Amino acid sequence: MKICVLGGSWFLGKAVAQEALDRGWSVSAFNRGRSGAPPTGTRTIRGDRTVQEDLRQLAQEAPWDAVIDTSASELAPRDVLAGAKMLEPVAKTYVYISTVNAYRGWPSEPLSESSEVLDGPADADINYGRLPANWAGPDWYYGRQKAGAERAVLQTFGASRVSILRPGVILGPGEYVGRLPWWLRRTSKGGEILAPGSPNRSIQPVDVRDVASFALDQAAYSGGGVFNVTAPVGRETMGGFLSACLDATGRAGQLNWASDKLLIESGVEQWTELPLWRTHAGVWSIDSSRAQAAGLLCRPLAETVTDTWEWLQGGGVPVEHPRWAEHGISVEKERKILARLNS
Repeated sequence: MKICVLGGSWFLGKAVAQEALDRGWSVSAFNRGRSGAPPTGTRTIRGDRTVQEDLRQLAQEAPWDAVIDTSASELAPRDVLAGAKMLEPVAKTYVYISTVNAYRGWPSEPLSESSEVLDGPADADINYGRLPANWAGPDWYYGRQKAGAERAVLQTFGASRVSILRPGVILGPGEYVGRLPWWLRRTSKGGEILAPGSPNRSIQPVDVRDVASFALDQAAYSGGGVFNVTAPVGRETMGGFLSACLDATGRAGQLNWASDKLLIESGVEQWTELPLWRTHAGVWSIDSSRAQAAGLLCRPLAETVTDTWEWLQGGGVPVEHPRWAEHGISVEKERKILARLNS
């Protein structure tokens, strides 16, 4: 197989490139060279996806059996469309990494691939879907952009040549968002640790390497399709996840579980201050049975936790990203809530 990874230099894109090289495939990576470096053995092609001439130069490096798009998270649909049009004549298939945010019902209701997808035209610019400053409803901007990008690829290549992957939370070595690294660093400090909600709450993070492997399987074998890419519902729990963090870091701390009600009353920001904690009904109720039937294998979350800690301890440094600073509760705020729990 000869593939082109759009991205390829950090986190998911790098994992895709590495797994493809491990399979003996020929791998090219198209990126700007600003964040990280692709794995050794990758042929790097420099360019900007928003520059038409760079896209023309990329197409001249073809043909490819597949394009795997891991770098469109901040691109407008029209930019994805321009790239797809340039690559369609020289690539057999296109694997687009989207997100569960593309569903209108996320995170408020359970989801499957038949759930309604947000509006978003294939030729939308970066401003499409922006919400007014006083908007109190769901934050659909990012989801509309990703839904439009999905339509851009499908419109250009046709459904039989496109695989759309919609992951939820992706964790693992190289994570740049900071969710799992924050919990690992917090548990490594020991002491009394504020644990959110119920230890029995089901969660569905997926390992970055498992997403990469499934993306490559789709590139090689699929006739197209849409797949939610998460761990199975009910297999992993918040309690199991935090216990794995304690195990990985030396089990120096003790978990003290606070109810959703107490955390909400205490003004804890869901999703960020205590990463992965969110009370919406659908956030961890994503049906990924279609992907599992198509070959998605999700390793135990404890393995992801252990490998990420080893990566951090070995000097692993994620690429700089503004989302990293969003995560984690302050020491003072945690202590105040723990004091309420213990009073």
